[in-house]
Parts: sequence; structure tokens; C-alpha cells
Amino acid sequence: MSRRAPMVVTAVLAAIGLVLGACAGNTANTSGEPAGTPSASGAFPVTAGSATLDRRPEKIVVLAPTATEMLFAIGAGAQVTAADSNSDFPPEAPKTDLSGFQPNAEAIAAKNPDLVIISNDLDKVSAQLTQLGIPVYLAEAAKTLNDTYVQLDDLGKLTGHGAEAAGVAQRMKTDIGNLVKDLPQRAKKLTYYYELDQTLYSVTSKTFIGSLFDQIGLVNLADPADADGTKGGYPQLSAEFLVQANPDLIFLADTLCCAQSAATVTARPGWSGITAVRNKQIVALNDSIASRWGPRVVELLRTVVEAVGKVAA
Repeated sequence: MSRRAPMVVTAVLAAIGLVLGACAGNTANTSGEPAGTPSASGAFPVTAGSATLDRRPEKIVVLAPTATEMLFAIGAGAQVTAADSNSDFPPEAPKTDLSGFQPNAEAIAAKNPDLVIISNDLDKVSAQLTQLGIPVYLAEAAKTLNDTYVQLDDLGKLTGHGAEAAGVAQRMKTDIGNLVKDLPQRAKKLTYYYELDQTLYSVTSKTFIGSLFDQIGLVNLADPADADGTKGGYPQLSAEFLVQANPDLIFLADTLCCAQSAATVTARPGWSGITAVRNKQIVALNDSIASRWGPRVVELLRTVVEAVGKVAA
């Protein structure tokens, strides 16, 4: 598997790492309070998910890019003192050389955190930090949008920004509902291929990304390749399979990592006859947005809906 594929599978599955028409800056802090101001609902002590806090945390270390986006979206960005090396959004996130894929408990503890947020418990770092008296919240990769809303709610409670978190979640629900509602009705559903990397790893409808595309009414051509679920929702397809399957749309989630584009796809041997290629229905996605499950999923969905709307009914 290429460099891209394992990273995506690790962070979105159990561990891709895949918000807005409302991008995070617009959804953050919908309560009307100044950014960073705790909401009235921020009562402590509080327990949410795997963490219990006696007081509002002021030194949060985040080893999960999606959680970083969520914290800034709900107005808790000022409480984040260190984020992992992959936390590239928003730009003001305090990115460090800490790794979420190879977590080092000593390096994390050296930041003197009063809360650590992880997306997977690699190397049993949670137990190591707990032994040091550091609370840990596990924000596992979402499988459905409801998982996203639960994490927003948990992070809101843990940081004292419950009302703001509820506002972000509600805005997401409203925006997604509006996007889906406006979709044109088609006699025959469109098919699609979603590319994780140029070695043709894809996602099925059982993944978070696949569940989003289901809401739009698209048919995932990768589903038969993992009908028994043994590939965890991330099968590797073949060029022959895709040429024969003939997708109406191709979505590229490997534009930044792997320099894939409509031009590179069109140049692939045998692909010129695919409907998506012939009709120029190849959609370039932002890798980071497409691999996370925070508020910017709305932005991802909007891109997909716009692409679908351009296909003749």
C-alpha cells in the first residue's frame, strides 16, 4: 500500500484522518459570545467519553487533526497549547512535531497538558498518560455523522463550550439537510469511484465518507470489492475493474499527497473511455478536508453536490 493509503485508513477507520459552507471559521461560536469565552453551560466537574475533568482545561494537547478543527470551531482554540504535526487547519493551530501515529508519552507530558485528545490509542499511550495523572479523551474516527455530533458535544462539555458546540452541530445539520434537499431527482442513480491514492485504494459505503455519499444518492462501485467486510471498507481496486465498472463520476482525494488530477487520470492507459473521464466529470478534492470528520464535511458535501448537479439528468 502506498504512503497515502495507510495514513488514510489509519485515521478514518479506526484510525483516516474524512468541514463548511460554513467553514470552521463560520460555524465557530454561534452563541454570539467572544471567541474563547466559555459558555454558561460549562459546569465542572464533567465526564464526557473517556475523560473526566474537575476544572476547565487551559493546556490542551491534541494529537488528532479533526479534533483540532472541532476545538477551534467551538471557540476553544485558545485552550489548545499544542497540536500534532498533521493539524494543519485552522492556520493558527499551534502545530508541533508531536505525532499522532507514533505518540510519545514523555514528549506529550512535557507540554504539561491538563487534557490530551487522541484519535487512536497507538502504543497504549492513553494508559501511559493516565498513569501520569493526565486525562485523555479518545476521539475515534467517526463512522457516521452522528459520531461527529457526539464528539462535538463531548468536546464542548470538556472545554466549557457546550452551547457553542451545539450551535456548530446544528448548523452542520441544517446545511447538510439543505444540500441534500436541493438534489435533483434522477430516474437512474449516478455511480462513482472515490480514490484514496493512485494505487486505486477506495472506500465503500460502510465508511464515513461512503455514508456521506449515500446521502447524496450515489452508487459506490467499490462496494462489491469488500462485500464480506474483510478489507475494513477500504478495498484496493484494479484498473480493469474500474474501466469495466465505468463510473459516472470520479472523486480524487489524493490531489495534495500524490499530485493526482483530471489530467493524470485521463492519461492512465485504458481510462479514456470511462464516462467520468470522457465527460470531464473528475472532481479534485482537498485531501485534508476529505480525510476528516469535523465541521468541514459540509464543505466536502457541497463540492460533491455541485459536481453531481453538473451531470445532465
